[in-house]
Amino acid sequence: MPVSTLETPKSGPAVEDAPPYVTIVLPCYNEQDHVIDEVERITRAMDSSGYTYELVAIDDCSTDHTLTRLQEAAADYPHLRIRAFHRNGGSGTVRRIGTQEARGEIVVWTDADMSYANERIPELVQLLDKDPTIDQVVGARTSEEGSHKLLRVPAKFVIRKIAEMLAGQKIPDLNSGLRAFRKSVAKPYLRLLPPGFSCVTTITLSFLMNQHDIYYLPTEYAKRAGKSKFSFVSDAYRYILQVLRMIMYFNPLKVLMPPALWLVVIGFVKGVWDMVQHPFYFPANTVMIFLSGMLIGSVALLADLIVRSRGE
Repeated sequence: MPVSTLETPKSGPAVEDAPPYVTIVLPCYNEQDHVIDEVERITRAMDSSGYTYELVAIDDCSTDHTLTRLQEAAADYPHLRIRAFHRNGGSGTVRRIGTQEARGEIVVWTDADMSYANERIPELVQLLDKDPTIDQVVGARTSEEGSHKLLRVPAKFVIRKIAEMLAGQKIPDLNSGLRAFRKSVAKPYLRLLPPGFSCVTTITLSFLMNQHDIYYLPTEYAKRAGKSKFSFVSDAYRYILQVLRMIMYFNPLKVLMPPALWLVVIGFVKGVWDMVQHPFYFPANTVMIFLSGMLIGSVALLADLIVRSRGE
């Protein structure tokens, strides 16, 4: 997508002389009333952490004064780098481009709506720094404070359980927006990120399905500042589709083989029953059930063969 190259000048020896160790990608869309508070909170935490870092604030074509606020404050934050999109690309697009252009070895994703405990970002980085077996640290939320809470909580629970069943492991928080990961590990999966909110689900499943260890750090979650961009019906639907898409991409047998086997078994049992009731007579629905199972099973095996032969 077209993007501008608007950036604030970088200053200070830690920024100019060597790449930073950490890149924090901060999507900003209509956050004018609190974006500088979030920048200040992140900057204060990182300055006291001892890690070299850059904070990349990407304005996703805001319709308010978010970009102006960032530009006005840029001189006070030497580690802040600003980028502006000419059209709205969605949080997934922001995070993908921000990660691709990150200069740091560790990339952190978070939001600018004051909902995540961004003062704990150094803790996430430290876990990756001290344990090379961990490839991603997720700030697993201990409460749900988002909009449409009565609908959102059960819907997210169901989606998470589907993801756990298909991924074959427990996932405390499937779509937390606060996470840190190694850029070198995430790089092959960036092209899979969708433009919307389900990008966080995608990066979680990409790591899990490829045996990259994820550590879940319990963290607080506050009610967001400003108006939520989350649409319950459309975004929940996209979450479900993205979970199925990711499992199909990495392990299609998990999705296709169970219904295929059930249809074959049901068709076989019904065929035996039909033979007892009416010898040498198979109703059309019995044949269709059995053949449907065989066809889906064949597609599952073919899809699995394509996945295993695909060069990443």
